[in-house]
Amino acid sequence: MALPKLAASPAYYSLVTANSFVLGQTAWHYRPARFRSTHPQQRTLTTTPARRDQQLENYNARQDQPPPIPPPPRESHARSPSTTNSTSTTDTRPTSTSKDSPNTTLPPGWEDNPDYKITDFSQLPHRNFGYNQHIKINDDFKESLRQILWQFRAPIRYAFAYGSGVFSQKTGSSTSSSTDLSPHPNPPKAVQDWQASGAKIIDFIFGVTHTQHWHSLNLTQHPSHYSGLRYLPYASAAISHIQDDFGAGIYYNPYITVNGTMIKYGVVNLDTLATDLSDWNTLYLAGRLQKPVKILRDDARIRLANQVNLISALRTALLMLPERFSERTLYERIAGLSYLGDPRMTSFFGMGASEDPRKIRNIVGAQLPGFRQLYVPLIENLPNVCFDDRRMPRGVGWEKEDAVRHTGSSGTSSGSEVLGGVEGLELRQDMDPVKRGNMVRRLPKTFRRKLYFAYKKEFGIPGSAFDEVLEASEDETGAGGSGSFKRREGGEFERRIAAQEDLVEMMAKCVRSTVAWPSATQSVKGIFTGGLGRSWKYYGEKRAKGKKGVSGEGGKDGKGE
Repeated sequence: MALPKLAASPAYYSLVTANSFVLGQTAWHYRPARFRSTHPQQRTLTTTPARRDQQLENYNARQDQPPPIPPPPRESHARSPSTTNSTSTTDTRPTSTSKDSPNTTLPPGWEDNPDYKITDFSQLPHRNFGYNQHIKINDDFKESLRQILWQFRAPIRYAFAYGSGVFSQKTGSSTSSSTDLSPHPNPPKAVQDWQASGAKIIDFIFGVTHTQHWHSLNLTQHPSHYSGLRYLPYASAAISHIQDDFGAGIYYNPYITVNGTMIKYGVVNLDTLATDLSDWNTLYLAGRLQKPVKILRDDARIRLANQVNLISALRTALLMLPERFSERTLYERIAGLSYLGDPRMTSFFGMGASEDPRKIRNIVGAQLPGFRQLYVPLIENLPNVCFDDRRMPRGVGWEKEDAVRHTGSSGTSSGSEVLGGVEGLELRQDMDPVKRGNMVRRLPKTFRRKLYFAYKKEFGIPGSAFDEVLEASEDETGAGGSGSFKRREGGEFERRIAAQEDLVEMMAKCVRSTVAWPSATQSVKGIFTGGLGRSWKYYGEKRAKGKKGVSGEGGKDGKGE
């Protein structure tokens, strides 16, 4: 009799309702994974590392592809820089009016007021902006590099791999012996196959937002990656101080094994990286990105700053070259900028240089297609330089297709098989002083000031007059007020500089003064950040490589370089 009375009671229905609610909430909370993340925002919050990696893979795979949109047909593939766009006095020329056209790498006025505070790729000048920075490599090897990044819990906003472990620095006929002892304890098959001609340590640079926070997390996860500095009180604060305030603003951990692969990784704050790319205050980081690298995680602000860096390197090299030159000559000049003044290229106390003196020549000889991917789209956008070679293809994106075709499983290309041969294609530039003066005016700000001060002494310009020149060169505001910006065009002072016979020597001197001190202090800093034992091992290997390069050259033609 008690059960019918309980069933008729209002309390019974309240108890059943509460119990059903609790059971329902419990079932929903512990539901299977396939029933989770139905809302787009929830999917974002519950994305796993594997899913994020796949999303990043899909994005970068699109970047590795040649541009999908063809431009309007060109009038000629061997335009004369003296006749093309002769009415323009600036060195920026759009090749198409379409916003998304792949050849609008340099839209009009894009570098007059670059916004280095952008946070999304949609804020770049156009959809394909900076596509030239994504160098094509083997997909399996690229995936192995990305898997290394996922072994770090500390957030990495921007990352690239570089150096001889990723791109060969010797021509196909002179690669290292495969019998050389590999530095990798147990590398993935993709790494073994890519480095079949000679295993090398793989170099990385990680761009991070908050230096101290990153090192705090990384010290907790990977304390063995650090030298004795990890035992200091407040180690993350001390390490971040050493990184940001000494040398070139980068902290290296060498001889680290991750996923069975021996790597060296450097950590740099994104602000430091962006400033060096845009202003050339040290050229330490900018110089590395002036050569082919494999970008593994991209950032919109860094892509914009690096495009400024690449066009600046191209202009600097053009100012140091004659009217006619080959691709190889151009790329060797660009690759050599960051090595001018580098103490590793200099012999001290008779100990010999720690770098192969033929390094620049080897880099360009083996990576000519990679340099094309970086610089051909930029060359085609400048009005004062053009290819002057009948062998140049007419199709858009030919430089990326040529690189993919001639890059083998070891990252080495044979110079004789590359379009144009070992020296590449021929180019010609317009020596008009107005256009060259514009190039001087568009050099990176910090570097440009050094060049101005160098010629102030040579021209004997008094201080008051020179101050006016500096103010005019740094005034970016147009007549419209604070909301408008004027185009950076050279004046009488810049044209006078461009006409000097000693311009090449003076620019080389300015590059040396930019590179020397940060590189030297960074080398000294490496003793503390890497530890004395690792630093001496690194120097010994570099010096042995340099001696091998000299002896190899001497054995080939009877003399060293």
